[in-house]
Amino acid sequence: NQNRVKGEYEALLDAADDHFDFPDFDENTIATTFYTSGTTGDPKGVFFSHRQLVLHTLTEAASIGMLPNKQGVSYGDVYMPMTPMFHVHAWGFPFTATMTGLKQVYPGRYAPDLLMDLIINEKVSITHCVPTILQMVLKEAQDRGASFNGLKMIIGGSRLTEGLAKAAMDQGIEVYTGYGMSETAPLISLTDFTLNEPQLSEEEDIARRCMTGKPVLMVDAQVWGENNQPVGTGQDNTGELVLRAPWLTQSYLKNDDAGKELWENGYMHTQDIAYIRPDGYIKITDRLKDVIKSGGEWISSLEIETILSLHPSVADVSVIGVRDKQWGERPLALVVLKPNCQDTKVDDIKALAEQAVSRGIIPKYGVPSQFKFVDELPKTSVGKHDKKVMREMYANQSEV
Repeated sequence: NQNRVKGEYEALLDAADDHFDFPDFDENTIATTFYTSGTTGDPKGVFFSHRQLVLHTLTEAASIGMLPNKQGVSYGDVYMPMTPMFHVHAWGFPFTATMTGLKQVYPGRYAPDLLMDLIINEKVSITHCVPTILQMVLKEAQDRGASFNGLKMIIGGSRLTEGLAKAAMDQGIEVYTGYGMSETAPLISLTDFTLNEPQLSEEEDIARRCMTGKPVLMVDAQVWGENNQPVGTGQDNTGELVLRAPWLTQSYLKNDDAGKELWENGYMHTQDIAYIRPDGYIKITDRLKDVIKSGGEWISSLEIETILSLHPSVADVSVIGVRDKQWGERPLALVVLKPNCQDTKVDDIKALAEQAVSRGIIPKYGVPSQFKFVDELPKTSVGKHDKKVMREMYANQSEV
């Protein structure tokens, strides 16, 4: 529908002066500033210099350009962000798309019907979004009987569950994961595909796409234990992910104390719990403030969410810790059911977690003690699950 097209870039250029004198200034001059989404506390201001944004753009272009063509960027691609520009520079992609000369389409409102129209009519081939937006466009495509014909899509902002990844692949999307934060401008790691690796099973392929990925060029990523020292690789060596890269915010705006805490001992502290596999892949298991502490053991809310998302009736799920007199905290699963699946029973979904226990994927105490069906989950302005709000909603009750 061409009535939805507000303008063409070339028309804007025609109305502008042919001559422009770029001012001469120091490359370390601050170029951008914005605030974190505040999911783990009060929003904090981050800031980045022109030099940092150029280095981030060069690295992003090189890292994505080195991926096989069905995931990477090439000159013929058509780019459309499905992430707001205020969300960490739309992940830096508008800079990268401009530098590499891609056709760019900007949707304005993130309404699923509009997004689907633009994907089809403008032949969009690469995009990025949070899982919530992916769910919206998948439903829109399903309602239309449309497919995505190999659309390349990077998911970030929140965990890509295996259930959602499979649904996207079934509808023709080449989906994979990118990781970063407001503080990191944001790109830190990407799902890595190589042409010569052994053929993966469907289950292995989906699991790979949902991982945090390998650090991109110029990123030093380590996992530190409680003594602020690096630990070894492998699942048994879990700790906090810490980072160094040329484009990370150097502090917080007008909050030097928080900035010093962010950069304690010379590395940026992400507050993400992770381990690094021997092959270099990062696996984030949870946020420090989202880990459920039950009877002295840590339970990964993200791991449980991934398992429960595989149930065919589950549209969305979030797991939080609620107070428990005996164990301190126990997991509560908040589940949004798909339309026409309202007859689904708690035991049907709980059975998936119990099967994961029998397969050794999670411990027995990782099975949620309580399940609650809800119409929707609280989300932030950028579409992330707002677990801070969820914890507040259920803060004063151990029985739901």
